[in-house]
Amino acid sequence: MNVIAYLRVSTSEQAISGLGLEAQEIAIKNYISKIDYKTLSIYKDEGMSGSLPISKRKALQKAISCLKMGDILIVAKRDRLSRDVRILMLIEDEIKRKKARILSAAGEGTESDDAASILFRGMIDQFAQFEKLRIGERTKAALHAKKLQGKRVGHIPFGFKLADNQQVIPNELEQEILNKMKELRNKGLSIRKIAKYLNEHNLLNRNNAKFNHASVHRILMGSITNKHNVYYHN
Repeated sequence: MNVIAYLRVSTSEQAISGLGLEAQEIAIKNYISKIDYKTLSIYKDEGMSGSLPISKRKALQKAISCLKMGDILIVAKRDRLSRDVRILMLIEDEIKRKKARILSAAGEGTESDDAASILFRGMIDQFAQFEKLRIGERTKAALHAKKLQGKRVGHIPFGFKLADNQQVIPNELEQEILNKMKELRNKGLSIRKIAKYLNEHNLLNRNNAKFNHASVHRILMGSITNKHNVYYHN
């Protein structure tokens, strides 16, 4: 019996839970030290969201492709495969098709396919997905609260800057350049001609470099989107 370990962590999860790749590997090795196995291969997906399908995770693809009849794919916890129940079911189906099985080092259900075991695993997966959704809700609420306070949430558009109190306020110099862009655009000048005008008059971008038509277009489109001062999101 060959054992293949799959490890996954996203950047946000590392920060929140501390369950990094090293911790997962230790948990797996401690668990399999109690069972009889021939070889242990380890595949790692770093910075990969569990919401990504198999086709987007190279390490998971390789791990599954190595499975043969009777082999085990072991994870530190089932949510390392995915916190999305639908994706997890697709992964399980693929592993079953190879006549292999999944094992969790956290002891989340037995390997049996009896009704009670299937129900228990399903509950574990549902709770994992619930926690994923709750994290999303809390993040959204926190961003909304910052927005109401006038604090930075994402990228600061051209024409604004971040004050010492973390509030987004107008940048006077950039506002002048932005207004000139709008004025020239209203006169019928093309985006390329606007960029040329700005550069000829030594009106530089935020990085003190010359404008190009792409950056001018992006800034003007952003100013339309943010015309009601909704300038907190990417």
